[in-house]
Amino acid sequence: MLKEKFNDLGFGSKTGYQKTRLMNQDGTFTVERRGLNPMDTFSMYHYLIEVDLWQFLMVMLVGYVVMNVAFALSYVAIGVEHIGLINNNNFVENFIESFFFSTQTFTTVGYGRLNPQGFAANLISSIESFAGLLAFALATGLLYGRFARPKSNIIYSKNALIAPYAPTGKAFMFRMANRLKHTLIDTQAQINLAYFEIGNTQTRKFTPLTLERDKITLLPTMWTIVHPIDAESPLYNKSEKDLEEMDVEFLVMMRAYDEVFSQTVHSRFSFKYHDIIWGAKFVQAVDYSDVHHPFMELNKLGDYEKVDMQ
Repeated sequence: MLKEKFNDLGFGSKTGYQKTRLMNQDGTFTVERRGLNPMDTFSMYHYLIEVDLWQFLMVMLVGYVVMNVAFALSYVAIGVEHIGLINNNNFVENFIESFFFSTQTFTTVGYGRLNPQGFAANLISSIESFAGLLAFALATGLLYGRFARPKSNIIYSKNALIAPYAPTGKAFMFRMANRLKHTLIDTQAQINLAYFEIGNTQTRKFTPLTLERDKITLLPTMWTIVHPIDAESPLYNKSEKDLEEMDVEFLVMMRAYDEVFSQTVHSRFSFKYHDIIWGAKFVQAVDYSDVHHPFMELNKLGDYEKVDMQ
């Protein structure tokens, strides 16, 4: 009799039968948050730390432009003669000159051609200088936080395989590697299988899979993570059609110590039943050069070839 292993991953078991991912392949979850004001579930700090670099720079640029436009309109409103310009009653020219004066004040550059004159202009420029100092301090902190935040930089094969495996006949396996040159230490792998039992579409179950090895000391090349499909495996005697009916999803969680950041880093990935290639094996991607130095071809991380499972 198989011993059932239950592992609560926080998704809950009482869910309807829907063939959808619990986790995206970039490690983010598919859970939606509803019932609250959208702003109650939004954090600007987390957004700016996690968003892509080009989006972060665009947000900074838009914020910079908007603030300077607001101050430029303020200078136009009180009269551009108060910042040393001749008022020719041309709004566009006055606004453009005021905008560039605002950028100089905002960044505390102050070229000297224009300067505030009178109480109103000096008050606005003082407020703008203070706002500029705060804005650049905030932007610098966010930029540092983005670069200083530990990242795993672990990459995975696009597909997992059901491949021949001598001890048990076949095994579930996939490959992973460190994208960067530095070494990850004490790399650990954990795979949880999410599935519905055949004939029961009300309860989702989570079972941790036993791995050939779940930890390696160093990760200088690739690591093929293998789950032997033996009599104790929940995949035992299951066909490709069975896995689809069970809506199987393999939730991969990696943990390693990054010697550069001197911190533990984490990575998540997901394989659905349709991401699995049956009857295949990975091609060799680690070899030796002419000077007998090992090298690996990361572009072949997920390459495989079909084989006979008999």
